[in-house]
Amino acid sequence: MEAEIRNAVIESTSLGYEDHGIFTAILHLDYGGAGQGFGLYALDAYDKENDCRKGTAYGMEFIIRTMRVVGVKNWEELEGKHIRAKANWNKVVAIGHFLEDNWFNPDEDLKDFIDEDNND
Repeated sequence: MEAEIRNAVIESTSLGYEDHGIFTAILHLDYGGAGQGFGLYALDAYDKENDCRKGTAYGMEFIIRTMRVVGVKNWEELEGKHIRAKANWNKVVAIGHFLEDNWFNPDEDLKDFIDEDNND
């Protein structure tokens, strides 16, 4: 299904561990009566040698690029910001700056980090 571009407001954010102990981030987007989440990518990876999860370059890049595309210097500033979202009915594929042609698509922009961090 083709993604369409929608205007959105970041209603709230989450940065932390989900139920299974995986470190993740999500932007809760409000389209004006409807909403959708962007994120829920694993920002850490399991370290077999030490039997624990550890941060990854992929996760750090995800956080940095999310903040950069929105135009904020702190994660806490994301809430209330206007953005654009490329989304279909089941996934936000990319987020973009509200006025500039600047986009962040994790599946494309961070694909080189996946093998490097063993982040599936």
